Amino acid sequence: MYSVMSKKREAVPSELLSKEFLSQFKTEADVSKFLKDLHSQVLEQMLQGEMDSHLGYEKSSPEGHNTGNSRNGSFPKKIQTEHGESVIQIPRDRRSEFDPVVVPKHQSRGLSIEKLVISLYAKGMSVSDIEDELREIYEINLSSSAISIITNKVTQAAADWQNRPLESLYMVVWMDGIVFKVRESGKVINKTVYLCIGLNTMGYKEVLGMWVGKTESASFWMSVLTDLKARGVEDILITVTDNLNGFTDTIRAVFPQSTTQICVVHQIRNSCRYVVWKDMKAFTADMKEIYTSANREQAAAALAHFERVWGSKYRHAVQSWHRNWDELTAFFEFPVEIRKIIYTTNIIENLNGKIIKYTKSKLSFPTDDAVRKSVWLALQEIEKKWTAPIHNWGIIMNQFIAIFESRIGI
Repeated sequence: MYSVMSKKREAVPSELLSKEFLSQFKTEADVSKFLKDLHSQVLEQMLQGEMDSHLGYEKSSPEGHNTGNSRNGSFPKKIQTEHGESVIQIPRDRRSEFDPVVVPKHQSRGLSIEKLVISLYAKGMSVSDIEDELREIYEINLSSSAISIITNKVTQAAADWQNRPLESLYMVVWMDGIVFKVRESGKVINKTVYLCIGLNTMGYKEVLGMWVGKTESASFWMSVLTDLKARGVEDILITVTDNLNGFTDTIRAVFPQSTTQICVVHQIRNSCRYVVWKDMKAFTADMKEIYTSANREQAAAALAHFERVWGSKYRHAVQSWHRNWDELTAFFEFPVEIRKIIYTTNIIENLNGKIIKYTKSKLSFPTDDAVRKSVWLALQEIEKKWTAPIHNWGIIMNQFIAIFESRIGI
C-alpha cells in the first residue's frame, strides 16, 4: 500500500507505516520500484490538480455544468524517471487547451518528486515539515515514512561523494571544524564535523570531504589528512588552519612540503580574549601593526613594540604570537594577491555559516549518519553557486607557478 492519496482521503496511521510499511522494502530493487510507482502516482495526482485549475472546478462538481469545457478522459504517456521508464495517464479537456506544467507537452520527463523532497530537506526542513508543505502547496498526502525512504537514499550518495577520487595537487586547502549536537547513549553531546575546502589548479573551490568525530583534535585531523592522501592527493602547496595545538606538526607528517599558515583572525580573537575593555582599542591598534606590515622583518619589529607595551600586562597574548610566529607570518612569503586568500580561514568559516543556516531547524541529531546526511545536502546546495574561479585567478595562478614551478609541473 502506497501513501499517495487524495487530499479527501484519510491518511494511513504513521505507526503502521513506520513498521509494516517499511518492512516491505528488503532490497534496493524494492525501494526503486516503490519510488518509481510513487513518482507516477504523485504526477498523476498533480496533473488532476492542474486540470481542476485549468477548468475552474473539481471533477464531478456541479460548477462545471454549461461551462463550455470539461474533462475528456486521458491518454497514456511514457516518461523517464530516476528509476526507469513509467507510463502515466495524462488528462485532457474537450477543447484540447490543457497544457500541463508538471509533465510538459513534447517532453518525456516530469517534475521529480524525489528531487523536490530532497531539495526541501536540504533547506533544513524536517520530515514532518515536508509532509505539511506537500499537503498544503501541492495537495499531496505523502507520508513521513515515504519521505524518509526518499531522504535515506541520500546516505549512499553522500558516501559515494565522500569516497570519490581527488586531484593530485591542490594550491590551497582550508581546514576547520563545525560543532553539532548529537544524541549518543541516551545523552546529547557535541560532535565536530571536520571540513576541508580545496582550491584546485583551475581556481575553483571544492569541498574535499567531511568527517564526523568528537572534540576537534590534531589526532583526528591526522586521519582526515591520511584519507585525503589515500584518495589521491599527493601535494598541497599551502594549508590554512586555526591554531589548534599540534595541527602544524600533523600536517607536516602527512604533507611535509606544505606551507602551513595559521589563521591570523583566529590569533587576533584569541589574543583579545582576556583584554579589559579600556585597553582594547590601543591593544588591537598595536597588534594590527604586526599583521598589516609589508614584510616579515617589519612585522617582527612591530611585535617587539607590541611586547614592550603589553608584555607585562598581557603576557599570554604576546607569548602566543612568539609561539606561532613562523606559521602566523608564512603569508608574508607571497605576493599580495595570494596573501589575501591565505591569511585567514574566512573562506571555510563562510561555508560553516551557510551550513548552520541550512541546519538551524535541527536542534540535535539522532545519529552521526543524520548529521552527515544533513551537512552533505547543505553542501550540495552551497556548491551550486561555486560556478566561477576565485577573483584574480589568472594573476594568482601565474604567481603560484613562479613560486612552485617544480611542484605544479607546468
